[in-house]
Amino acid sequence: MNKLIVILGPTSSGKTGLSIRLAKKFNGEVVSADSRQVYKGMDIGSGKVTKKEMQEIPHHLLDVANPKNRFSVAQYQKLALKEIKKIQDKNKIPFLVGGTGFYIQSVVDGIVIPKVKPNWKLREKLILQPLSELYKQLLELDPVRAGNIDQNNPRRVIRALEITLTLKRPVRPLSRNGSKFDMLLLGLNKDRNVLNKLIKTRLLERLKQGMIKEVKKMHASGVSWKRLEEFGLEYRLVAQYLQKKLEYDKMVEILQKEIEHFAKRQMTWFKRDKRILWTKNYKEAEKLLEKFLQ
Repeated sequence: MNKLIVILGPTSSGKTGLSIRLAKKFNGEVVSADSRQVYKGMDIGSGKVTKKEMQEIPHHLLDVANPKNRFSVAQYQKLALKEIKKIQDKNKIPFLVGGTGFYIQSVVDGIVIPKVKPNWKLREKLILQPLSELYKQLLELDPVRAGNIDQNNPRRVIRALEITLTLKRPVRPLSRNGSKFDMLLLGLNKDRNVLNKLIKTRLLERLKQGMIKEVKKMHASGVSWKRLEEFGLEYRLVAQYLQKKLEYDKMVEILQKEIEHFAKRQMTWFKRDKRILWTKNYKEAEKLLEKFLQ
């Protein structure tokens, strides 16, 4: 068996719930493709699935890295391919689920990740420039990579620029080994207004669940404010609030807007891939999966 089901889509679109229902029906296990859920302790802010929500469906590649350390796409790719093979060896179906486009692409396209060492002189030069100018430069040099990155995350933007400037080409046209899988790519799509309401509901719910306490606890355990801000979105804004750089209401307002913008960039990235079959609900996804497995 060499089947692989990929479930992708923007944040808050319902990927987790859909994947669990499908995995239960089609004898599957889930492999997470989320660049923040790999880190231990980043549960509420990253929207990590809980044990109860898993409904006894095994989930892989959650809590595999220490947030104090960097975790690269190359590391993710290696672990993901290993877990997928283990699931297939049990005659079960792996479901690769997430919203981090580069993580997903590294697995489904067999991309060979470029090994670009840190260029500290270049970084020192870039860090002096306004973040907006750095993102504009990345947009010109590598628009595809820029479309799948948190433009307010200086570490990500600088690293993407560092790779592009070192290679003297965009990251997109990397060498590929070609897909090793018989794949079905399912995209979960929502109306823009509906998605924005879901984003707001989810954000407020996570704040109630203790997202601020989670960030405070991470900082107390030795994760610096700078490192927390590098994780982007929720972690960056909550860290700024805890440092008294933002009022609470302003933090929530900015977060809502930035998550909406991030979801839009995710969709821009995904819609470039013509292999993706877009679906709006479980019934549609179930039919597509049944047809694929015949």
